[in-house]
Amino acid sequence: MKRLSFIPALILVLVLFSCSVEKDYVIKIQTKHGDMYAVLFDQTPKHKQNFIDLAQAGRFDSTEFHRIIKGFMIQGGDVFTKEKLPADTWPTVEAEIVPGLIHKKGMIAAARMGDNVNPERKSSGSQFYIVQGKTYNKDELVTDMKLLSETYFKFIQLGSNLALKEEYARMYQTQQFDSLNQRMLSEKANLEAFYNLNLEKSMTSDQVQAYTTVGGTLHLDGEYTVFGEVILGLDVMEKIANVPTGDKSKPIEPIHMTVTVELISKSKITKEFGYVY
Repeated sequence: MKRLSFIPALILVLVLFSCSVEKDYVIKIQTKHGDMYAVLFDQTPKHKQNFIDLAQAGRFDSTEFHRIIKGFMIQGGDVFTKEKLPADTWPTVEAEIVPGLIHKKGMIAAARMGDNVNPERKSSGSQFYIVQGKTYNKDELVTDMKLLSETYFKFIQLGSNLALKEEYARMYQTQQFDSLNQRMLSEKANLEAFYNLNLEKSMTSDQVQAYTTVGGTLHLDGEYTVFGEVILGLDVMEKIANVPTGDKSKPIEPIHMTVTVELISKSKITKEFGYVY
């Protein structure tokens, strides 16, 4: 009977040992602005394996971050254009849009064609983007801003709201869009009562926490596959996001990348990068 008492302790040791030797891939994206390190999610296995295969084959090397929109994201990895493949033969990856994997700052997601030609939301077989985004005011975050804007615009057409209409026109013409949003939000309760509607938007606690602190790109949630996260080098992403751009948001000076992968223990990833599984 005494020997049985050692079994739970032995199981615990085996579990801890298993965790210590379990491994994962660390992605390294080298650019002239510095290096970024990332992990890819097991919840999106097709995207993870596709990215690793491309990187191990060296196919990302010498591709560019070719589309940069400050306050939004940096996009790159156009392997198939580099390889001169006909566009109608470009591979795609089945969508793996997972609830809980949101577009917070530093997340890696797959680019794709629009819903009008791609209703299944299949991802590009190579192009990805890294989220920069912005931080949100909580009131703005939990409000259906599109419906608020539509309702507010209808409200200011009433003859009794001429002053609000003139204020709206002045802010719009001078591109004071943040101030305009705050002005509309200040009328939210009044609009809900006047039109008997609900302007709230359903948000998870994780979304509220992420988007009001580190920031991100809220409107892309549920639309694109998020499959990884930068765990070191967000300052490099910020540098790239701030470079001058020209036509089609392409950087005036090319930003090439070299992408490599390394399989290391998860415990080492946690120790060196602070990433907790």
